[in-house]
Amino acid sequence: MTNNKNSNNNLKRSLGLTSLIAICVGIVVGQGPLITILQGVGINATGFFLATLIAFVLALGYVFTFSELTLMMPKAGGISTYTEVAIGHLPAIIVTIAGYLGIAVFAGAADLFLLDYVMDTLYPDTFSRFGLWIYISIIILNILGIEVFATVQNLLAFIMLAALFIIGIAGVSSSQVQDIPFDNLFLELGSLDWNILSLTVLAVWAFVGMEFVCPLVEETKQPEKNLPKAMIISCFILLLVYGLVALAGYHKVPGKELVESSIPHWVLVKSIFGENARFLMAVLAITAASTCFSTGIASISRMLYGMAKNNQLPAVFKRLHPKFKTPWFGILFPCSLAIGVYLIFQDSQNVIILLMISCSTIFLLIYITAHIDIIILRKRYPQFHRPYRTPFYPVLQILGIIGMIYLIINNSPSPEMTKTVYLNTGLVIVITGLYAVPWIKYKMKKPYFRGEPIEKVQ
Repeated sequence: MTNNKNSNNNLKRSLGLTSLIAICVGIVVGQGPLITILQGVGINATGFFLATLIAFVLALGYVFTFSELTLMMPKAGGISTYTEVAIGHLPAIIVTIAGYLGIAVFAGAADLFLLDYVMDTLYPDTFSRFGLWIYISIIILNILGIEVFATVQNLLAFIMLAALFIIGIAGVSSSQVQDIPFDNLFLELGSLDWNILSLTVLAVWAFVGMEFVCPLVEETKQPEKNLPKAMIISCFILLLVYGLVALAGYHKVPGKELVESSIPHWVLVKSIFGENARFLMAVLAITAASTCFSTGIASISRMLYGMAKNNQLPAVFKRLHPKFKTPWFGILFPCSLAIGVYLIFQDSQNVIILLMISCSTIFLLIYITAHIDIIILRKRYPQFHRPYRTPFYPVLQILGIIGMIYLIINNSPSPEMTKTVYLNTGLVIVITGLYAVPWIKYKMKKPYFRGEPIEKVQ
């Protein structure tokens, strides 16, 4: 009887290396990063390519850190599990709920608006609430099981990458008279200064989010081998595909047009293939949004599942569908919030964008927290078995902490918005704390800042 009960409350191991790569790439290659990449090229192409390399190094740092932490504690809770052991329950709950759940709700709503806007631009007055119907379809597919999710994610990621490679290669290889020569990129190297660091704020969004695969560790085949490999391979895939798109943007479109457009990826596609390329752009927009939706839903629902198993959330979050073995409530709860925000603020999209930037500040705090976690755990548990050990420790962790602090300080386009972003960030943290403080004290009956023994989590 006990074995059946445990079996009914366990996730299914179904994800191989290909699926993990599709998840890592799928969560990162959304329309938002494509916009920031092309606008960064428009601002200062040479500086932006160097900033992209800096962002790539920062990304490798957090990939190494999350790989070690995840395989030390291979549980679905993700950052909440690692921080619970390293620092304590209060920071674990706040960083997970305020960071991941907040960004899922507000970024989810923002992505819905963006997909609606792109489809309305391509096919005016043809589709109504197109993004919402795509989102609902992805929710259903996630509930139907990890195998269904993996199959759909693999297909979407393949189509999306194929579309991006077609755009990138066609743009880079173009030889039309009006194309901007690549020689200019090298001519501007001598005029670069420390201001290129400000472009890292845009470049870093091309690489953040690969750790979303970590909460799926309980559903991963051979996680010790496949999880680090998937994230590292994905880093290089992202560098290649974004590099091609950025070079194509530089070669085909004047910088001013990229900066001034709200959807510069459509400007790029038109410049390469003409107005008749609407279908290609629609495929890119739909697959980019869908892969982000799908991976975000799958990963965050597992974080909430893991937190519930650690008693950090109500028990309803750890309920699995009796047939499909998916955390159905953990899927429906954040998705319902995102849809609610989308419907309430449908005429005030700028509010959602502002809230998304505010939550992204907390999102960057997640990486700082992860680097701090690994430093603390290396000292507290020096002999603990680590299936994966981060290379170059602690150099990349220290660089990661410094880099993320810099990005937080420069995470908005104007001083006026910076004040609002910090205010909203503080408000989100306070609201999360209003839940976490009494829950830890009266429900969990645990100290706020005392790490749990790692053996207990294991």
